[in-house]
This record gives sequence, structure tokens and C-alpha cells, in this order.
Amino acid sequence: MRTVRFGLIGGGLMGREFASAAARWAHLLECDVRPEIVAVCDTNPALLPWYRASVPTLRQTTDDYRALLANPDVEAVYVALPHHLHREVYCAAIAAGKHLMGEKPFGIDRAANDAILAAARRRPDVFVRCSSEFPFYPAMQRLCGLIEAGAPGRIIEVNAGFLHSSDLDPDKPINWKRMIEFNGEYGVLGDLGMHALHVPCRAGWSFRNVRAVLSDIVKERPDGKGGRVPCRTWDNAALLCEMTDPASGEPFPLSLRLERISPGQRNTWYFEILGTRTSARWSSTNPRLLETLPYTPGGEQAWQQLQTGYEPAFKTITGPIFEFGFTDSILQMWAAFLHELAHGRPPRRFAGCVTPDEAAVSHRVFTAALASQREARTVSLEEARP
Repeated sequence: MRTVRFGLIGGGLMGREFASAAARWAHLLECDVRPEIVAVCDTNPALLPWYRASVPTLRQTTDDYRALLANPDVEAVYVALPHHLHREVYCAAIAAGKHLMGEKPFGIDRAANDAILAAARRRPDVFVRCSSEFPFYPAMQRLCGLIEAGAPGRIIEVNAGFLHSSDLDPDKPINWKRMIEFNGEYGVLGDLGMHALHVPCRAGWSFRNVRAVLSDIVKERPDGKGGRVPCRTWDNAALLCEMTDPASGEPFPLSLRLERISPGQRNTWYFEILGTRTSARWSSTNPRLLETLPYTPGGEQAWQQLQTGYEPAFKTITGPIFEFGFTDSILQMWAAFLHELAHGRPPRRFAGCVTPDEAAVSHRVFTAALASQREARTVSLEEARP
């Protein structure tokens, strides 16, 4: 089995999730490549003891990402840092010849994303992908298989989104995701948008234009020091996009909802496609449930419900009768990254991580959405090109 030695740059929540996934790699049955975490970098020393206690392969801890990138034992890096640091660190990692898994949105803005893509094109020998675990739930893999097979027929419409309610409390202290200097002008678009766009981008649908309504709902928050400070990022976003399906050349609408203030929602991904032959929908509120509506002209129109089991893209020791959850989707995403790194392609079209070009599409959508909100008009994606 091939071993890929990793360094983590950013030891927070998602860094720990990767370390946990690497620790349970034996859960996967047919992977011929595995990660080994050998280095961790974070400027907060309080995060490092957990790694020292939990990762027996760890040989380097540092507060300087340059020192980690200079380590010849590190072949690949996972960078989970605030958005304003993506351009500097992603470009440095690629230039250093380290394979890269980067957190979304792959740059604080379009200019940063352009710089990261340019760095990747200069080093075609470096494998670069963006993190997004949404499609790896078994029910979504089935739904994506319908798209890949052309089962929907002509697409009538698509609805997708990512909703949670963690910012509903106006007394929740501010953090970097609510500060424009760290999270960027995108606000919720950069924070949640790639999750909702992963499947549309991988499907190859073309964005023609965007009309966006962005909401700044909580305008100030506690600063954690007894005062209050402005909260200047967009909380919620509703986007209506005109798309083209390249398989038919026909247009269809795609609606996207991205909300950090969605009362009652814990952490909900959802996706729905309506077609002339087959419709399908899924939501993480009931992650086992896949609903489909196959249609024959003149026949009945009835939604069918299928309870999916533990049937992921990458086989595991867990049998299909059991349930699948978020940490399983993280493990599947990392299996997809390492499989494609080792073999040059994903096992199936929708069993792969977000590519740099797909991340670039998201930036064009986000840039157009900002212009749409600012000018109260529909903005062509051609206007959002570099």
C-alpha cells in the first residue's frame, strides 16, 4: 500500500477531522493508498497537544507554515485556514511541490482564486483539490448516478442549498467568519457556497447569469471583551441562476439558498432536480432517504421513497444495513482525494473532490452575485470573467 505523508496547516476543527479520518483508515476495504500525518502547523499553541497525544506518526509541530513546507518528509498538505490566507499559503504549498487539499472557497475573492489557479497551472505535477464532503453520502451518490446516466431527461429546474441557524442568536460573539477582512466580501457565499455548487459544477452545467438577493441580518455582535463591533458580512443569500445543460443545449433555472440564519436548521444540505423523465431529491435532515419520481408519459406521478444504507463510493467494513454520517462523509472525501492522487481519476464522475476549475466557477458565480446585489439586476457570468 502506498503511503502519502501529510502536513496539516491549520489545526482547528477540520484539521482534527482529517486526523480522525486518517486514524480510522482501516475502515476502508479496497484503498491501496493511505495518509500518514507527520507534521502540523498552527499559530495557536493550545491546539498542538491534542495532535501530539492523538497522532503517533507526528514528527513535526511548528507555528510557521514555511517550516512545514520545507520539510522533505511532507508530500501533501491539507490547508484549513481563514479565507484571507488562502492565496499566500496555497500558492506557497503548490510552489513547494506539495499536493494540496485546500478548504473552500479557494481564495478570499476572485483575484486570489485566479492567483491560486495560475500557481497550479505552473505546477501540473502537483495534485490540487478543494474540500467538499456533500456528495459522498450514499443517497447523494445514487442521485448523482441518475444525473450521470441522463435519467432526468430534459431538466426542468434544480434547487440546492446549505442552511444552518448558528448565527440566529444576536449575542453570539463575533468570529473570523463574520469579519469582512478575514472572510471577505462574499460572506455566506464564500463560507457555504461551494457545498451547494459542488454537484452543479461536477455535472458540467453552464452558468449563464445570476440574480442575487443578499441579506445582512445581524449588523453587530459582541466582541468578547464587553463591547460590540460591526458584523459586515452577508448572513443569507438567495440566488436564481439561468443555466444551460450541455447535453441538450436547453436552459433551466437553478435556485441556490445559502443561509447562516435559517431558523430551525441545524446543518442542512439539500439538492433537488426536476426532470421530464425522472425527478429526485435529498436532504441531510433525513440522510438515508432518497426520493425519486420516475415518469412515463400518460402515467401516474408519484414520489417514491428509498431508505439507503451504508453503501458509499469507497467500500468499508460497515455493512449496508447500518447508517452513514458526517464523519463517514469526511472519510469518503479523503479516500476520493487519495484515490485520484494515486490513480489519476476518480472511480466515478461524482466520486471525486472539487477541482480548481470547479472552484473557479464558484468564484465567478459569487462575483456575479455581489454585482447583482449591488446593482439590483441580473448579471451575466461573462461579466464575471477575469
